[in-house]
Amino acid sequence: MNAKPNLGSSSSTITAAAFAAVITIGILSVVVALFQSRGAPMERLAAAEHACVSHAYQSERKACMKQWLAESQRTRVARH
Repeated sequence: MNAKPNLGSSSSTITAAAFAAVITIGILSVVVALFQSRGAPMERLAAAEHACVSHAYQSERKACMKQWLAESQRTRVARH
């Protein structure tokens, strides 16, 4: 008896793997594009968090970060 499973031809397996890779790359590129097109970049968020570290309460820190990001946005717009 042959105990080796028959998974199909190797060309169909390679084709399926290539198709899965193309789909994966497409999904990842769409996700990256969405992250880049919406919201503040991570470096601006990190700078705002660092600037507002002295606030003890979460609500104060959040308000400080919003204000810091708004001011930095105005500065960026004024430069361009």
